[in-house]
Amino acid sequence: MSFFEKLNTATQQARTELLSAPIISKALMGDITRDDYIAFLTEAYHHVKHTVPLLMAVGARIPEQKEWLRNAVAEYIEEELGHQEWILNDIAACGADKEAVRHGKPKLATELMIAYAYDMVNRVNPLGFFGMVHVLEGTSITTADRAASSIQRALDLPNQAFSYLRSHGALDIEHVKFFEGLMDKIEDPKEQQLIIDSASVFYKLYGDIFRSLTN
Repeated sequence: MSFFEKLNTATQQARTELLSAPIISKALMGDITRDDYIAFLTEAYHHVKHTVPLLMAVGARIPEQKEWLRNAVAEYIEEELGHQEWILNDIAACGADKEAVRHGKPKLATELMIAYAYDMVNRVNPLGFFGMVHVLEGTSITTADRAASSIQRALDLPNQAFSYLRSHGALDIEHVKFFEGLMDKIEDPKEQQLIIDSASVFYKLYGDIFRSLTN
């Protein structure tokens, strides 16, 4: 079994728990309000805006013997630049004030996930960040396109309100293939376990963000 397959198997229960968050099933069934969707986009903005800074921190801390992984991080950075602005534009297309979101504060659940990510990179091991990559990209593939279609039908919003969800549903299929290739090059059992443990925590923290939207 490849390490990527081990990672999927080891985190299956955590992934199932995340996908059981009420807002996800509501979105997939079209049982959602415009305010619900804007609330989701708002929290997405507040964590996505940290993706590039986190990747830059990861790249700076990867050791020389893993230069191949630093090069991969550079590719990720190029792909992720400006995605937070897509989210703000989606918010504006929903009729909400994107500048209020830009200058606002995230929910505590979002703040905690981002704090854990920075702590993992800066204090523990930059490889742990790939647990977050696994969670965010894998979740997007599972739900993004389907949720976008259901939400759009329910709320009669324009296509311009779904650039984030729709682009990530399609884009992350390629990203996951790329990610799978990277993970299968991680051979050290301790590093593999670190990524598995990190992914498990990120599934919990990311799920808490979704659960906070219906609390």
